[in-house]
Amino acid sequence: MVLLEFAMAPGGKGESVSEYVARILDVIDRSGVRYQLTPMGTILEGDWSEVMGVVTACFQALQTDCARIGMNLKIDYRAGPESRLTSKIEAIEQRLGRKLAT
Repeated sequence: MVLLEFAMAPGGKGESVSEYVARILDVIDRSGVRYQLTPMGTILEGDWSEVMGVVTACFQALQTDCARIGMNLKIDYRAGPESRLTSKIEAIEQRLGRKLAT
């Protein structure tokens, strides 16, 4: 199972890129892959080909009218368990003995 965190945005499109981020999130949401949106990026959870396919589709959605695209990408692969989007946080909360403000 893969957790993949990425942020993608066009270059040279001005100060606000929310139009492009919305386009990317539409692709992600329609993909059916589990995800969590954060202020600094989006976390996807799935098998390798699923999550990389979503990243590719997001890139292609921007490529239609963006001559330059920047991306940050982090991947954590672990054989076995699913639902790591929530279980990793729950494990830390259990060690601390309290809920975190996530």
